[in-house]
Parts: sequence; C-alpha cells; structure tokens
Amino acid sequence: MQVRELKVPGAFEFTPVQHGDDRGLFLEWFKVAEVTEAIGHPLNLAQANLSVSRAGTLRGIHFADVPAGQAKYVTCPAGAVLDVIVDIRVGSPTFGTVDAVLLDGKDRRAVYLAEGLGHGFLALEDNSTLTYLCSTGYNPGGEHGINPLDPALDFPWPEDMEFTLSPKDEQAPTLAEAAAAGLLPDYQVCLDYIESLRVK
Repeated sequence: MQVRELKVPGAFEFTPVQHGDDRGLFLEWFKVAEVTEAIGHPLNLAQANLSVSRAGTLRGIHFADVPAGQAKYVTCPAGAVLDVIVDIRVGSPTFGTVDAVLLDGKDRRAVYLAEGLGHGFLALEDNSTLTYLCSTGYNPGGEHGINPLDPALDFPWPEDMEFTLSPKDEQAPTLAEAAAAGLLPDYQVCLDYIESLRVK
C-alpha cells in the first residue's frame, strides 16, 4: 500500500496493491499497521457509513466539533467521486488549504482525514458509492457544514457539471461566516486532542 500525505496536514491518501486475474481482483483497502504508522496512533472505529449518489451530487463540506471530532477513512468501491479535504482549523498555518483526490472503482484509493478537518465530495458518475470508517458515531448537535460553493475556497469542481446539493449544504455558511460565528475547530485544540490519542 502506497501512502501519500496531502497538502492539508493530517490528511493522507492510501493506494492499495490490486491483485487481478481472469476471475477478478483482490485488494486490502484498509490496513491497521499502515494507517497507524501514517497518522501516529490507532484509528478507533465507532461507525461505518455508506452513501450512494447520482452524478452531480455535491455533499459537504462537513466537520464535527473537537473534541471528539470525527476522523474518517473513505473509499469509493463503485463509481467515481472527487473527494475534497479542507483545513478549517483556526490558527493553522495551512488554514483554508484545499486538496482533492479522485476516488474510484479503478485505482481504489482511500483518504484519511483527521479530527478537525472539513470533508466533502462530488459524485462524477451515477451510483457512486462511498464507504466511511469513522472514529466516532453521528452526533447531530456537534456536526456543522461549510458551503461547498464558497468562492473564497479553491475547490477544483468541474465547470461543466450541474450540482445537486441538500438544502442544508446549500444554506451552509462560508468559511469566513463560520469562523465569525465561532463554529470552526481550533488548531491547537485539535493537535492536543490528537496527541492524547497517541499516548493512550
């Protein structure tokens, strides 16, 4: 498995080795040892999610309060999505930085994002399926969003596609509005929380 750190610190891309023959193929899409080595602590799993989206569906940008936040390990076993991660941690030297990874049923990459980062994706094909391994369960009171069409952020969305958003995502604040409202996680708090996971 190849591991690459993204432009957003605390986010990684994992590319598995695929073993194929005339019957099909086999791969290991999640390996505890490789993930632990990359992120510096074990990824405790509390919930596994699956979403299916038609082409043009734009979901995000979502994040959770820290602590405890929600780290995610995300892959796309069918279809294709443009997966984006945003540094929304107030005080981070890379605040506002965006990176993107193509997740699809060909290369079968996965991405990991640490607690305190924003996450979203655009489905590029019908029936695009994402699976998420999550460090915490769904906590509606601690979940927030940033508008995925915020013009101040450098999202690499294709210009020739019409987007479908949920009303909640469409009405989400911009990054600047979320910061002014005190919704964004604090960089040092995130670092301290992640450090506490390393010493357990």
